[in-house]
Amino acid sequence: MVKLQAKISVKNKKAFFEYEILDKYVCGLVLKGTEIKAVRQNKASIKEAYCYITNSELFVKNMYIGEYTHASHTSHEPLRERKLLLNRSEINKIEKKVKDKGITLIPTHLFINDKGYAKLEIAIGKGKKLYDKRESLKAKDVKRDIDRALKY
Repeated sequence: MVKLQAKISVKNKKAFFEYEILDKYVCGLVLKGTEIKAVRQNKASIKEAYCYITNSELFVKNMYIGEYTHASHTSHEPLRERKLLLNRSEINKIEKKVKDKGITLIPTHLFINDKGYAKLEIAIGKGKKLYDKRESLKAKDVKRDIDRALKY
């Protein structure tokens, strides 16, 4: 009997508005048992999360994973730091890029792959200026108007 699992997908829409995305990477997460179960229940948020590198290791901070409802008294902290798993060469590339001024690491998408592992897509981004944000809003409005016109 094959168990069908709903697609778990948590996106950080704000990141695409606040940052210009330069490069993307998909990395694994080191999670505890109750954390992966809570992610499968879709009790996660990456809106306030950010990534950083220390000692050539990649971490994500402020990623919220709610408590698993059926856990016993031994549960996890919802906002703890979590290690990200990536190849050494990719971490070195990211580390070189992040040293530039104005470049940061942002988590953009949390999902569960076909094998059942939790994956986090991180992006190297450069903060947008106010006028860039206005331009992206204008472009979005124009695209919406064109789509409406083509619909009829």
